[in-house]
Amino acid sequence: MAEGVTGSAGGGARARLPLLDVLRGVAILGTLMSNVWIFTGPGAEWGVLSGNAGTSAGADSSSLAGVAETVFRSLANGKFLSMLTILFGVGLAIQFRSAAKRGQSWPGRYKWRVLFLFAEGTVHFVLVFAWDVLMGYAVVALLVAWLLTRSARAQRITWIAMGGLHLVAMTLLTAAMLLASGGETGGGPDTDAVALYAEGGYAEQVAFRLSHAVVLRTEPVLSFGLLVFLFLLGVRLFRAGAFQGDAAGRRIRRRLAGWGLGIGLPLNAFAVLGGSGFFLLERYGAAPVLAIGYLGLIGMMMDRLRHPGPLTSALTSVGRTALSCYVLQNVLAMLASYGIGLGLASRWADSGPWWVMGLWAAICLVLVMGASLWLRRFEHGPLESVQKRLLRR
Repeated sequence: MAEGVTGSAGGGARARLPLLDVLRGVAILGTLMSNVWIFTGPGAEWGVLSGNAGTSAGADSSSLAGVAETVFRSLANGKFLSMLTILFGVGLAIQFRSAAKRGQSWPGRYKWRVLFLFAEGTVHFVLVFAWDVLMGYAVVALLVAWLLTRSARAQRITWIAMGGLHLVAMTLLTAAMLLASGGETGGGPDTDAVALYAEGGYAEQVAFRLSHAVVLRTEPVLSFGLLVFLFLLGVRLFRAGAFQGDAAGRRIRRRLAGWGLGIGLPLNAFAVLGGSGFFLLERYGAAPVLAIGYLGLIGMMMDRLRHPGPLTSALTSVGRTALSCYVLQNVLAMLASYGIGLGLASRWADSGPWWVMGLWAAICLVLVMGASLWLRRFEHGPLESVQKRLLRR
């Protein structure tokens, strides 16, 4: 995911900010908390667009399983994706600072990083997962990279304008959806899509993504303003020293936790309790606010650690191999859930949510162990190494 998510802080391993690696690790594993429900739901990638947003079959919303699923989903939905987006903005700011220190033109070679990222995302979208984030990140990264050459005033105006336009758009879209449905939202899953992912071949699934690419690529278009806003927020946080280990950094992290959690938790609860009609406001409105609180809270927890423990080391390993782990987690979820692999989504469709949570935990364990073992022998993750070698030429 370019240097912003996977690489060092622009100057080799000695320049790394330890907190950023941990945050990247949390964000990568956290995105799977949302995506695992897509892989395992009826109709999988297409099911999201045809009303597959409620609790799992076999789990009443008032039962223990239903409550557990609701909490699991609501804690993750959009939050870690927003965190990942902010961190990408942080990485872009690091690259900009590094280029300035070296006297290099900007965006210079960063354009090739963005092009490579877009190519990676395209391959990932076609072969693995329709809800890929890399392509959207690449487009926004190019825009924000250019914005960094503009004045601070221009950046601030763009930041505020994009955030405001996004909020207005989400509010109007939510109102339109509620009015159009008379307060009733959601519908049954597309039976053809359910059969495709449960029984169809791999080539058929690839062809389906290609033939429905315009619809399946709506999220980065819908959230474009939010992506720009969060990228620029990451730039501002980095420049303010929010990830440094000094007193100023700790003070910023406490404020992020206080404001983000204090505002984000009630907003998120309201959106969740409001039902599926408030899905857009939950994922693209409340989630970014809560993601800011997550950043601050994790930072505060790290501030209290005197020595890194096993959990910190595990998250750091995932954070240092973020691109490889992001792609691998989706490949594993695809093979576990779809009919081209184990077919668990159809075999256990009526078994409730516990196995889905277990699948998430199992994949996380594989990622943690794999990343830790890989970094014992290599400096970078496998896809990160490919990226660096190609861009070095």
